[in-house]
Amino acid sequence: MSGYHKQRIAEVVENLRTIVQQHLRQIIAPVVGLLARSRLSPNQISIAGFVLALIAMGILMAGYPVAAGILFLLGSSFDILDGALARLEKKITPFGAFLDSTLDRISEGAMLMAIAYRLALEGQAAAVAGVVLAMLGGMLTSYTRARAEALGITCAIGWVSRPERVIIMGAGLIFDLLIEAIYLLAVLSLWTAGQRFLHVSSTLRHPNSSNP
Repeated sequence: MSGYHKQRIAEVVENLRTIVQQHLRQIIAPVVGLLARSRLSPNQISIAGFVLALIAMGILMAGYPVAAGILFLLGSSFDILDGALARLEKKITPFGAFLDSTLDRISEGAMLMAIAYRLALEGQAAAVAGVVLAMLGGMLTSYTRARAEALGITCAIGWVSRPERVIIMGAGLIFDLLIEAIYLLAVLSLWTAGQRFLHVSSTLRHPNSSNP
């Protein structure tokens, strides 16, 4: 695949992501308004979503994947609400962003650990290895972006970021396609990390080129 076609695919993915985010903001606007009237802080919303994710982990380890998937998706949706509430009330703070990102990483890792546990009980050794690769891909995806931004490079590109990873995991649990979801997650997460690595590498080697 040529560099031009890769660029076009990346642009299409990013445009789709932007469109979905715009529609989600419109859908959740009434909920965000209700939260604002309730006087809950964005950090409290972040912590509530984190607690739901931990409960989902426990439910999955107990052997109820569908309920765990629904609860995990519900808890992860709080990640949209806390950011929207922070913007609405102009309460965006460095600590809030740090707390949100940290809890997101723990939540995702906890669910992957629970998934690995269930797959191990079923004797799915290859799928457990897939979970490790998916965890590595997710970690590298976040790490490459963080390091790039520390160098002053915008790096939000890639096929799957955290929202897509959450949807893949949740759908795999709910629709009894967990092994397939894990393999897909491993491939796409590592691919995205590779995309970001190449983007940062190219930008650093050609500093005069545009930095999207």
